[in-house]
Amino acid sequence: MKKGKKEADRLGKSTTAIHSGSLEHTIYGEVSVPIFQSSTFAFSSVEDGAARFSGEKPGYIYSRLDNPTVNALEEAVATLEGACGAVATATGMAAVSSVYLSFLSRGDHVVASKCLYGSSRVILETELIRYGVESTFVDSSRLADIQKAMRPQTRMVFVETPMNPSMNLTDLAGAAAIAKKHGALLAVDNTFASPYLQRPIEFGADIVIHSLTKFINGHADVIGGLVAARDKEHYDRVKKVASLFGNTMDPHQAWLILRGLRTLPLRVQRAQENAAKLAGFLDAHPKIAWVSYPGLSHHPQHELAKRQMDGFGAMLSFGVKDGLQGAITLMNNVRLIGLAVSLGGVESLIEHPASMTHACIEPAKRREAGILDELVRLSVGCEDVEDLRNDLDQALNRIGEGQK
Repeated sequence: MKKGKKEADRLGKSTTAIHSGSLEHTIYGEVSVPIFQSSTFAFSSVEDGAARFSGEKPGYIYSRLDNPTVNALEEAVATLEGACGAVATATGMAAVSSVYLSFLSRGDHVVASKCLYGSSRVILETELIRYGVESTFVDSSRLADIQKAMRPQTRMVFVETPMNPSMNLTDLAGAAAIAKKHGALLAVDNTFASPYLQRPIEFGADIVIHSLTKFINGHADVIGGLVAARDKEHYDRVKKVASLFGNTMDPHQAWLILRGLRTLPLRVQRAQENAAKLAGFLDAHPKIAWVSYPGLSHHPQHELAKRQMDGFGAMLSFGVKDGLQGAITLMNNVRLIGLAVSLGGVESLIEHPASMTHACIEPAKRREAGILDELVRLSVGCEDVEDLRNDLDQALNRIGEGQK
């Protein structure tokens, strides 16, 4: 049975993750949401079809527009985020592009984090500029830099927090206040934290974006994205644009991701416990130059993380003392940790942003954003932490041996 907002507010996060997004009516009393693998839905009459198309009568028409399985996933994530509604998309980048297309027009201006997922930044720099949308990239961990970049034409402030891959944070309440003062929207990519650890709408954000591929799905077996909105006006706009451009999700994708969502609290809790231990281990390792993890007391936004997050997450980045060559040696010698992009799964993954996920950004701009050649990004999974520690240690100890 669907949970009303007031009832959902009384439930804990784990209970909400397990029970939100259930269908109001079952066919056979099924506990799991069924996969409604149908492209189209029949009408009882011409009048019924016309009423559905006009919006006078509820009901399904075509799965690009709406689908019961997809709607269940949307309701579940919207409930966790405290949003009025959500739109599930085919990929994480379909979610990002749906936000850009929904709210930006010729002559508009965007203030965005310098340290941003590569494709999110490249769309602003090389694609939307062709349509007359300009962007300024700032260190969004410094509210003064956001304020300084604002213009009369600024329509959106777009941030990630924690940022990919520097792990710096943006003060959400502060950024929301600046955006509101200038009549702009605050859009937040919440992929690295997930709604289990951070809910940007509570701090004033208007739009929340997820790559559902990552923590919410959590099993490295399906891709997807989602846009959650604070207000119905913004939800309706994203829903219209995503449907028109064909960015919406397939029901089988939605079912797989909804299944993953049910264990989100368990997975994130275990993974962040592992990440905290590995961050401390790496911070003390003689082959490591620096570690960026919000849970470390020397992280520049450690206190901010404690204020706006319910935990420090399972993502961390670090630099190896031997620089790029040392990082290559490390990544080429891990045995248990997978050398692959993506993140947020039950398995630990390691990658090199400068040559992989952020290679599409110009080298000078990468360095300016803190994405150094020596930087290694680690997504910590749910394995036994001793095994992860041993794997990192043996690989780090290969540095200086002349092996790659």
